Amino acid sequence: MAYDPSKIEPKWQKRWEAEKAFRTEAKTDKPKYYVLDMFPYPSGAGLHVGHVEGYTASDIVARYKRMRGFEVLHPMGWDAFGLPAEQYAIDTGRHPEETTRTNINTFRGQLQRIGFSYDWEREIGTCDPPFYKWTQWIFLKLLEHDLAYKTEMLVNWCPALGTVLANDEVIDGKSERGGHPVVRKPMQQWMLRITKYADRLLEGLDRVEFPESIKSMQRDRIGRSDGADASFAIHGHDSKLEIFTTRPDTMFGATFCVLAPEHPLVDKITTAEKRAAVDAYRAEAASKSDVARSGPEAGKSGVDTGAFAMNPATGNPIPIWVADYVLMNYGTGAIMCVPGHDERDHAFAKKFGLPIVEVVKGGNVQQAAYDGDGPHVNSGILDGLSNKAAIEKMIGWLEEKQLGKRQIRYRMRDWIFARQRFWGEPIPVVTDEEGKTYPLPFEELPLLLPHVEKYEPTGTGESPLARVTDWVTTKVPFTERPARRETDTMPGSAGSSWYFLRFIDPKNDRTFCDLELAKKWMPVDLYVGGAEHAVGHLIYSRFWTKFLFDLGLCPVDEPYKRLVNQGMILGEDSRKMSKRYGNVVNPNDVIDQVGADALRLYEMFMGPIEAEKPWSTTSLEGARHFLNRAWRLFFDDRTDVLLDAVQDVPPSDDIQKLLHRTIDKVTTDTEAMRFNTAISAMMVFVNEMTKQTVRPKQVLQSFCLLLAPYAPHMAEEIHERLGGTASLIRAAFPVADPKWLVDDSVEIAVQVNGKIKDRVMVPAEGDEAAVRTIVMASDKIQAAIAGKELVKFLYVKGRLVTIAVK
Repeated sequence: MAYDPSKIEPKWQKRWEAEKAFRTEAKTDKPKYYVLDMFPYPSGAGLHVGHVEGYTASDIVARYKRMRGFEVLHPMGWDAFGLPAEQYAIDTGRHPEETTRTNINTFRGQLQRIGFSYDWEREIGTCDPPFYKWTQWIFLKLLEHDLAYKTEMLVNWCPALGTVLANDEVIDGKSERGGHPVVRKPMQQWMLRITKYADRLLEGLDRVEFPESIKSMQRDRIGRSDGADASFAIHGHDSKLEIFTTRPDTMFGATFCVLAPEHPLVDKITTAEKRAAVDAYRAEAASKSDVARSGPEAGKSGVDTGAFAMNPATGNPIPIWVADYVLMNYGTGAIMCVPGHDERDHAFAKKFGLPIVEVVKGGNVQQAAYDGDGPHVNSGILDGLSNKAAIEKMIGWLEEKQLGKRQIRYRMRDWIFARQRFWGEPIPVVTDEEGKTYPLPFEELPLLLPHVEKYEPTGTGESPLARVTDWVTTKVPFTERPARRETDTMPGSAGSSWYFLRFIDPKNDRTFCDLELAKKWMPVDLYVGGAEHAVGHLIYSRFWTKFLFDLGLCPVDEPYKRLVNQGMILGEDSRKMSKRYGNVVNPNDVIDQVGADALRLYEMFMGPIEAEKPWSTTSLEGARHFLNRAWRLFFDDRTDVLLDAVQDVPPSDDIQKLLHRTIDKVTTDTEAMRFNTAISAMMVFVNEMTKQTVRPKQVLQSFCLLLAPYAPHMAEEIHERLGGTASLIRAAFPVADPKWLVDDSVEIAVQVNGKIKDRVMVPAEGDEAAVRTIVMASDKIQAAIAGKELVKFLYVKGRLVTIAVK
């Protein structure tokens, strides 16, 4: 047949590239629209069709907004540093610099074959020295403002990968990358004080258009809790057990305490009789991630230390246990347990035969924990008070007795900002022989990653950079005193925490982003990517933006106005696309088969953008079939010339209605990113126009404009063949004329005494008198009211007539 995407699509891709058709004019009077994809890791596997879904959605919006008169910033780059890229290099035996550049070229080629309208002049990679110079500079600003520091803390250590992992990189006690065992161990780590911004990170969620599920996950990760700290004396020891509780009013019902397995008090207070059992339990807990310890099995295991704490409210001794559901990095790593009024404490007490005391009236606490409100009982000074009043009084009592104080705590911990790997941004500090840290001066940035032959993990806990003696050995800035460079590198999330700013001003060598340009383009209007980044990248980038805002270097304190998460595209076997399952679909293969426009349309037609859906090769053919039919509206398959049916004639009223209702539907649904229903409307249009023996050229030209954001190659080709000389990229998107959206007549139901007796056509704008004349002429209505007295006739405009008779 005449429509041949293998010829049409490369033609237009070359023309767009030659004309720099998608270049963004930084300084323009047009309204701006910044649409951004979560940029990809350039892994060795290349893109599969699951990645294409989000990129297609954002590209449709970018193309649509250009046609609506916006200056659009739609860039692409590469999240190129980090563990995935380095591990791929290790697996293939090639240097990460080489494999990353090769993979970037593969990804770029795949994206360009699909016709995405990126401004490639703004392309960046986080591993490019001109980019990571400014990542290092921002780190030094964090250090300058006491938001970066080094300390010893418990981390997820993966011996096989030879690096620390974030909690979201550990699944069921194993590394997400490779499935290797992970253990908890104390290590010196660079940290960022993200907790200083906890309240602002919470508050900002009320001002952004994020899916509620994402907001909920972020609020849960930040986990603000209002309550009190309190001290419990330990029988026979000078040490005290410090706890945090959101319900200090229930302290009279605390019958035991629990420590995290890593808590330093465990070694001090465990009795000789309990030592072996406690040590064995702690060793087992070290193999579990925080996520696993907080999961469904939380609270189902524990071991007695043999020690007792003194309940400050009652003066009674209560046993101290160790259990892995208590986390050292949340609160104080120790809790008081009130089994009468906490479900997890209740289950723990039942399992290990610990006492349960009622202190809030409202249920049978021996059977189930009661966490509702009610008068306090068995609570001394709190008896008779409601929860709120009792909390306030108990905090006052603790402060008066100097046993505790009001406190706000967060589940979120400071950000571990170091990896013991080679492929990452070098941390731009040195340490002298006395252990004092010095920042590198700006003039020495970027601190380049040295070229090494051996980049595999050392296995000792040190970064591979520790082997590079010539690089590590240096001097304290502006002195001759010997110093040692930091050998840990930044995590992969460093560059992705600010890359959206660099896209605005990617060639600037004086600052990371010109403030006036940032004022024009920020925030990102639409951010599209996977929900897996909900509590990692999204929180980190929001934190860096707020910090740069505080320094007066960024005009907004929230980077993204609207966030859309695309759903996962599964394999044809309904499993996640993976080489392991052999169900990965390469977009290049699809393009070879049906063309890029068909791929774009199919992915958008599969279902709502947010939904999970399986790939179907059979359904893919349906998208190509639609494009074939759209082509045949214009051209003869055999001769490839314009059909005689395409004529310069005025459209009929029916065709005007069809066109403008299609325009209205496609416009509304594209704005709302309901791409599948927008495509459905275009399919209806094609079906109806195919029936027409005369097809007004101006109507087909308008349809071509509607199609352009979705199937841009075909639309450009049709437009050119119809005599168009300029590209459709910035052509005006059609606007629906309201007069063609109103029906001349509508069908309404007519009910008699509550039962529908007929449906009749009436004038859409007709008054009750006109409608009554039509309704009363109906044979069915006359039969229904024959011989009866008319009591009521009520017309609900455009919907219903109600008749009552007796």
